[in-house]
Amino acid sequence: MNKAPPASKLGRTAITGLALAQAGASKLGHKARQMLRSDDDKQAAQERHEAELGRILFKALNQLKGSALKVSQLLSMEADFLPEGIRRELAKGCHQVTPLNRAQIHKVFQHEFGMAPEHLYAQFDAHAFAAASLGQVHHAQLADGRQLAVKVQYPGIASAIGSDLRMLRGIFQTLAVGTTILPRKEVIDRFMSELEVKMGEELDYEHEAMQLNWFHEHVNLPGIVIPKCFDEMSSKRVLTMEKLDGLHLDAWLATAPEQAQRNHFGQLLFDWFWFSVCELGRVHADPHPGNFLFMHDGKLAVLDFGCTNKVSYHFCDAMARSWRALLMTDAVEGKRLLRLAYIDLGLLADTVTQDEFDDSIMPALAELHAWKMEAFQARQFDFSNKSAYPKTINAEHSKLLSGVLQGWHEDVPYFDRAYLGLMNMLKKMGAVVNTDIVWTKGRNTNAH
Repeated sequence: MNKAPPASKLGRTAITGLALAQAGASKLGHKARQMLRSDDDKQAAQERHEAELGRILFKALNQLKGSALKVSQLLSMEADFLPEGIRRELAKGCHQVTPLNRAQIHKVFQHEFGMAPEHLYAQFDAHAFAAASLGQVHHAQLADGRQLAVKVQYPGIASAIGSDLRMLRGIFQTLAVGTTILPRKEVIDRFMSELEVKMGEELDYEHEAMQLNWFHEHVNLPGIVIPKCFDEMSSKRVLTMEKLDGLHLDAWLATAPEQAQRNHFGQLLFDWFWFSVCELGRVHADPHPGNFLFMHDGKLAVLDFGCTNKVSYHFCDAMARSWRALLMTDAVEGKRLLRLAYIDLGLLADTVTQDEFDDSIMPALAELHAWKMEAFQARQFDFSNKSAYPKTINAEHSKLLSGVLQGWHEDVPYFDRAYLGLMNMLKKMGAVVNTDIVWTKGRNTNAH
């Protein structure tokens, strides 16, 4: 029988403590054995070590669920945060989580509606068919035969957020000591702080229902499907929506789709992202593969609207100007316009001179700029050739940027994470996509 995640601080601390001990032992053993290996064997051993750390982390996160498992989902997409071996194991958090038992589910419904789920719906399957980080999804049916997907929040999750984030911060910081596998303390702190804000929104299913209704009403992009929400059967911890049938990305790729299918769905993903930003002025800010369904009729379903973010016209305008500047053939004028756009985005102080920008900042950002604009050099791009997200390995560049970058526009983190998620999915699909977008042209966006 599957148990509810431990609600007490002591129980949750015991899980994280065991994970730390196992990871520490794995790290020490790996380091000792690496000294005896030949250069040819070291890379393969490193990959096995990363996978082992990923399994240890996922086991602990799966037991904690809630905010801890949300970290698993997000980290599986952070190509610049963790190596592939760990991310591959953590990706299980997208839609392969151990479900809760019937008694726990009934407890939630009694609290929210004063009745068992079998009395709220004509039919209700107590066995979850999918699991998310904060809850799990059950199949239900209305009296008229309409099929439903019912997301039920794990009990006790909201009360555990603060202690979970502190413990997880400790896990990552401890593992980061003496290794390059995890990022610096300040990067970990920033990531966890951003996560805390997101978690507050995602734990409120009434907020998600509002977002789901908004997107369902406003999205008219051909090929994109947004499920309908049933407000009368939803609450702060239960969300009832239309059930859509399809496959998640990995399951869909396992069917060996032809290149034409990859291109079709890749174009839908790409168009959905830019339609949301440029036309709706919104970002679906949690774009991991578990939030999309590849449907049999060729449509793409978008799920999970617990984390969305409005993007302002000011942000879109400044970002569009920065992209057009990076694509200009006149390098001098391009750098001039790029500096102004970065100042408008809050990345640079206006005291940074053009000479400083040209001579120091541009070389430090060259790899990131190249990665970001790689797909927009021509009207079409084959994402099977997409390069990996660059890592800052030049200590001088890192020191320089930390000294001149004063912050960022409040919309930047949401956009960046969604954009990185899009690039990762398109690369995994190997799709050939028409990348001709408003931002790379000399006209304004239509958002807002």
